Amino acid sequence: LVALEIGCGRGAGAGLIMEEYGPSWVYAMDLDIRMLKCGKDYLASRKKKGISLSAGDACYLPVKTGSMDVVFDFGALHHVVDWRASLAEIARVLKSGGLFFIEEFYPALYQNFITRHLLVHPTEDRFSGPDLKQAMGDVKLNLKETLESKWLGILGVAVKG
Repeated sequence: LVALEIGCGRGAGAGLIMEEYGPSWVYAMDLDIRMLKCGKDYLASRKKKGISLSAGDACYLPVKTGSMDVVFDFGALHHVVDWRASLAEIARVLKSGGLFFIEEFYPALYQNFITRHLLVHPTEDRFSGPDLKQAMGDVKLNLKETLESKWLGILGVAVKG
């Protein structure tokens, strides 16, 4: 089992993936070099083997087509300006039948009066549940299980068809 995490930050998700799923390797990517440096220290202190941290753009994943068994998104996609391109890339790198675990937030949660002054997020072309589900279907990421709140976001598992 080979896994990819987009928007890995300091590596907490990659560590969780390794502990819970036991893949042979976790490729963890983020655009923020500072977070990757934090991740190197964070994971080293926990002696995590089989995890590589690297700089990578979720819209141009430096991964071979059909090479991933599973892709994880722990709240990264809503930070991506061209989130549709990112979904297409996720679908491209997944093997047929591969899984996409998604945890995402909707604008009502992060663009409200308080959070929009505390956190930086793109403001144009943001997705809600219907938009996200449609875009996932367009790239053959078929949602199988979901837990969703239209005000907060979605947890889901999709299978690449």
